[in-house]
Amino acid sequence: MKLLHASLPLLFFVSTAASAATADIARDHDSILKMQGEYTVDFAFDETVLLKPGYERAAAMRSGGDEVVIVVEDTPRRIVLQHLLVDTKSGHVTKHWRQDWVYEAPQRFEFSADQTWTVRAIPAALNQGAWTQCVYEVSDAPRYCGTGRWSYNNNVPTWTSDLSWRPLPRREYTRRSDYNALAVVNQHTLTPNGWTHEQFNTKVQRNADGSQVEIAREFGFNDYIKTTEVNFKPARDYWAATAPFWAQVRQRWDGFLGQAPGVHLKTKLDGLAMIMPLFQQAEEIQGGAALDTGKIDVVFAKYVEAAK
Repeated sequence: MKLLHASLPLLFFVSTAASAATADIARDHDSILKMQGEYTVDFAFDETVLLKPGYERAAAMRSGGDEVVIVVEDTPRRIVLQHLLVDTKSGHVTKHWRQDWVYEAPQRFEFSADQTWTVRAIPAALNQGAWTQCVYEVSDAPRYCGTGRWSYNNNVPTWTSDLSWRPLPRREYTRRSDYNALAVVNQHTLTPNGWTHEQFNTKVQRNADGSQVEIAREFGFNDYIKTTEVNFKPARDYWAATAPFWAQVRQRWDGFLGQAPGVHLKTKLDGLAMIMPLFQQAEEIQGGAALDTGKIDVVFAKYVEAAK
C-alpha cells in the first residue's frame, strides 16, 4: 500500500500534464480555425534595411483583394485552409494560396534550390508543442513551411515560425533577378477584426558554391479584415463544384511531399505550365464535365519529378 500511495502524486502529475497538453492543442486548433471566413485583404511590402553595397531600395508595394478562407480538412491535429479570391465587379473566382497546419509534424518540405523542395525531418526540440504551417501555390505546388508555437500573451493569439527558406514571391520573380531566395520568419495574429500575417523577409542570392549574399530586408504585412459587404457565393460555388478535383491534385503532390527526397518542378519559375491546364480542368468540371484523373496525371508526368 505504501508503494501505491507513493505513486499517486506521480500519476496525478502525469495525468494533469496530459490534460494540459490536450487543452493547449485544442486552444491552438481553435485559433487556427478562426482564420476561416470572409475578408477584405490589404497586402503591403516595404524594403527596410539595405545590405548590399550600392543597392537601391525598391519601391513599396501595395495591393489588395477580397478573399474567403474555407476549411477543407479539420481534425484535432491537422487543419487545411483554402483561400479563394473574388473579383467584386465580374464575380470571377481565382483559387489562391493554401495553408496546411499539422501539430508536431514529423517532417516538412524546405526550398533547397531553384524549383526544388527537399523533405527533411523536423528537429525534436523545435517540434515539441509546435504547429508546422506549410503554404502552397495556386496549383497546390509547394511554397514554404515554418514551424512554431502559438502564444497567448495578454490574450493575443500569435503564432511565430522559425526561420525558413522560400522561393521568390509572385510579385517579384517576374521582374527581379538579383536574388533567388527569401529567408523568412512568419507571424500570424488574431485580431478583433480578423487576423494578420506579418513577414520578416531577407532577400538572398544563394550561389552554387554554397555562399550567399544578403541583398535587403523586407517587412510584409497582410491584413485580413472581416467583411459582410462582399458576395462570396461565386467562390463557395466554385469550391463546391471543384473540391473533388483539387483533392486529387493534392493527393498527387502528397506522393512527392509526404516523404523524402522531395520534389523538383520542370517548369519556369512562374509555374504557368502547370497552373493553366489545372485551372482549365477545374473550370471544365465546374461547367459539368466529369472528373478525369488521367488528365491530372498527364500534367504531373510532364512537369513533376522526385528531387535528386
